[in-house]
Amino acid sequence: MRIDAVLAAAYDRLEGVSDTPQLDAQLLLCHLLQKPRSFLYTWPDKPLAEAERRQFEALLSRRHSGEPVAHLIGEREFWSLPLAVNPSTLIPRPDTESLVEYVLSLPMAEDARVVDLGTGTGAIALALASERPKWRLHAVDRMAEAVALARRNRDALGLTVEIEQSDWYDALQGLRFDVIVSNPPYIEQDDPHLSRGDVRFEPLSALVAAEDGLADIIHIVENGRLFLNDGGTVILEHGYRQGQAVREIFTRFGYQEVGTGQDLAGRDRYSFGRWNAASKES
Repeated sequence: MRIDAVLAAAYDRLEGVSDTPQLDAQLLLCHLLQKPRSFLYTWPDKPLAEAERRQFEALLSRRHSGEPVAHLIGEREFWSLPLAVNPSTLIPRPDTESLVEYVLSLPMAEDARVVDLGTGTGAIALALASERPKWRLHAVDRMAEAVALARRNRDALGLTVEIEQSDWYDALQGLRFDVIVSNPPYIEQDDPHLSRGDVRFEPLSALVAAEDGLADIIHIVENGRLFLNDGGTVILEHGYRQGQAVREIFTRFGYQEVGTGQDLAGRDRYSFGRWNAASKES
């Protein structure tokens, strides 16, 4: 069968299963053929070998059952960086790029020190390193598998980030940062979205938090005061309905200039607070 015919059938098969059936099918076929997407448009009449067609069908079946495209091809782009992914971490999402944009907008020294807590694939830290190579960047994750993956991505991209295993701040004793950034678990334990879509194939430990999804956010904000330089900032991703609750957490622990930023869809996506050492702690 020709490429265009194979793709047309794949689009129909994934319709209703994926929000982006055409993109999914194209990415899977490009991965199989080891070709860029432009190849599909340049050579639509090229026939697939029988072995290629069978392999493509196998990938489609797995996608039809809900497996994320990123897991099937082993990669997801974030901040224009190709990042290896696997089931041990969250798949980087475009909404998280809003955190990167905010951090880059902050007025900081050329050698600012920044840490990414719960780094997963390393997405946030590596995006920052690609834009600010002179920053002293650190990234930590509790899971050894995630640390190994983040280091693999760092080395493949040739970027400089210190990556180590740590349960939040545990391995960072004695260090101080100008920015603490994190995309922590923030979904409630009984959220119905956990049984839908790609998240079914992602680690619950990276998604779910106690106290209505706020437990890890509270921990990061409360203890961040011990790891920030005077005037340093904490920036946290959260659910689009959690903005007010997260701002209240920052205020409770004495942060100033507290606010919330939006993602590409205009929904509340991250909140931040600035720590002043002279502030009265709660």
